[in-house]
Amino acid sequence: MMDPSALRNAAARVRSGIGAACARAGRDPSEVLLVAVTKTMPVAVVQAAREAGLEDLAENYAKDLAEKSAAVPARWHFVGKVQAGTARLIADHADVIHSAEPGRALERAAGRLARAGRRIPCLLQVDFTRARQGVPPEEAAPCAASLMGTEGIHMVGLMTIPPWADDPEASRPFFIRLRELRDAIATRLPEVRELSMGMSGDYPVAVEEGATMVRIGTALFGSRPPARRSPRREGPGRGRLG
Repeated sequence: MMDPSALRNAAARVRSGIGAACARAGRDPSEVLLVAVTKTMPVAVVQAAREAGLEDLAENYAKDLAEKSAAVPARWHFVGKVQAGTARLIADHADVIHSAEPGRALERAAGRLARAGRRIPCLLQVDFTRARQGVPPEEAAPCAASLMGTEGIHMVGLMTIPPWADDPEASRPFFIRLRELRDAIATRLPEVRELSMGMSGDYPVAVEEGATMVRIGTALFGSRPPARRSPRREGPGRGRLG
């Protein structure tokens, strides 16, 4: 089990990578938020992450989000598939949703948030490959506009997950396309400014291309143990999430 000092060292290495990428791109490192993805990690490791100074934590299963957020106070991000059956858990425990897309599930979560008097930041997930969850790029602008008026959520940006590749440079075209799409949408919807892109294997490239949030798991916590949950119980959200 990792102790806080080991996690502090790992976080320092990731932040150094962010800083180096920002230097190459002429950016301020303060523009990039490090989100620690605690998927499959036990509560004790999550607590160690907080003790190590990691303030923004993320889960991609709603039930794990509920369990861990109850045990460990933090700013909790949800990065998995928003499903109708677990929308209430997301609404009750998430502070940010990275994986929004129009539909009944998001409507349920937003409605519950609104009834509770809450309004949380959401990012629209964009799928450039037609192989994952998210909206196709040509639908992103109208979807963002439609979600902008939804009570309970505040549309603030876009998220994407590139296809898996050994070479981080393979992700760059997808990051460029997301940034260009964000820029186009922001001409009409200036609140859409965040870019959630980049994970353990490619976050320096994402930062070079404008990421404002990077979702990091393995580079902080090491390789994950096998998933405990069957996809029948709750969808995995497909793809890398840290």
